[in-house]
Amino acid sequence: MTKFADLNLNPKVLKAIEEAGYETPTPIQADAIPHALGGKDVLGIAQTGTGKTASFTLPMITKLARGRARARMPRSLVLCPTRELAAQVAENFDTYSKHVKLTKALLIGGVSFKEQDVLIDKGVDVLIATPGRLLDHFERGKLLLTGIEIMVVDEADRMLDMGFIPDIERIFSLTPFTRQTLFFSATMAPEIERITNTFLSAPARIEVARQATASETIEQGAVVFKPSRRDRESTEKRAVLRALIEAEGEACSNAIIFCNRKVDVDVVAKSLKKHGYDAAPIHGDLDQSQRTRTLDGFRAGTIRLLIASDVAARGLDIPAVSHVFNFDVPSHAEDYVHRIGRTGRAGRSGKAFTICTPRDEKYFESVEKLLQKEIPRLDNPVAKPAPAAKDETPAQDSETPQPKASDSAEPQREKSRSSGKSSRGRKSLDRGADKPSRRSDRGGQDSNVVGMGDHMPEFIALSFEERRAS
Repeated sequence: MTKFADLNLNPKVLKAIEEAGYETPTPIQADAIPHALGGKDVLGIAQTGTGKTASFTLPMITKLARGRARARMPRSLVLCPTRELAAQVAENFDTYSKHVKLTKALLIGGVSFKEQDVLIDKGVDVLIATPGRLLDHFERGKLLLTGIEIMVVDEADRMLDMGFIPDIERIFSLTPFTRQTLFFSATMAPEIERITNTFLSAPARIEVARQATASETIEQGAVVFKPSRRDRESTEKRAVLRALIEAEGEACSNAIIFCNRKVDVDVVAKSLKKHGYDAAPIHGDLDQSQRTRTLDGFRAGTIRLLIASDVAARGLDIPAVSHVFNFDVPSHAEDYVHRIGRTGRAGRSGKAFTICTPRDEKYFESVEKLLQKEIPRLDNPVAKPAPAAKDETPAQDSETPQPKASDSAEPQREKSRSSGKSSRGRKSLDRGADKPSRRSDRGGQDSNVVGMGDHMPEFIALSFEERRAS
């Protein structure tokens, strides 16, 4: 069996790996590290949670241990799709480079430009960034990419989903042609394959698992239910979610709950808090400091349930996540793999449950088609949708003692008819004319002229009389 000691890594890096408690590399690490140390381009395809981050951080630290950074000219670049993933990569560098004198900078949104400029001006060996913030610094003239020796693109398929491909192509064009490129992705969409063919030179292709497969250590299940009414769908889905969490009991030590929309993230988090759960939301609209506090609380165990959008589907390296709940079926089948990949990491077992409504069936079929297997169906933990309807019972009961609208309306109609008749009688006596119907205005059978009261001028009355006579 291959061990880290057999991979020709820097002794100081090996010491850090040992202190971190690792001894045996994962399959992608065992295959990618030798090629990366040899200076070859690497195209790594592996499911999430297989140790891709260490497969490029370890050889990078080993190769960068010799040399010195220059001001505003980083020696290596790691591109990540989200802030959380970038922060996770930075933590990995801190862990494995603590015995090596390397400097790094993290360029992500939500942080002051000034603080980041200070780090860049000093010169960094490793620059970890999201594409947007990196280009912001470049356009402000604070950064040069002509000194890049090693370039890493992590979670490339997520970059595609988030619309970063044009930015990636531009960043590639700003780096030297002689750079070494390490390219990692969980899936290989046609657009991703086009980029690898364009910017990678004879890469070593490493595929340790079938594209877009879920780990075998994850137990999957789906609850398919039909809401009692369309306007009650969200309420009943939240009831199903709570029932699933309660059914797992203490086995659900912590969990990530995924929603498709940011507004649903906030609604589900608020609902769970209202029912006494330790829950907190995380999505792209939150301030970076708040997102960091939420993640720290989730890692520390003070927050049990993390409700997230797909911004958190990748880059959350929290090994002890026991459960994943898909409140919504993802519209892209690949996102399902990345969502449930937050559990069952590093060989641990995990559970992933999905709530599917009739409108989600086409997306759910796409997921099963991608996985090439059927996800087991589970019984609805909420036996009947009656509890949702029961909430409306008091309002209905309060109306029960009252007479029906049709019953109470009859006397009113009779009263109005009688009063109407007497009123018309009085008007006809006073004005000498019956109350006209609307049909008379449209040339109907009623030919009576509309009366205008006692104050009507005589010349108008004469004209009416002449018209009536004719």
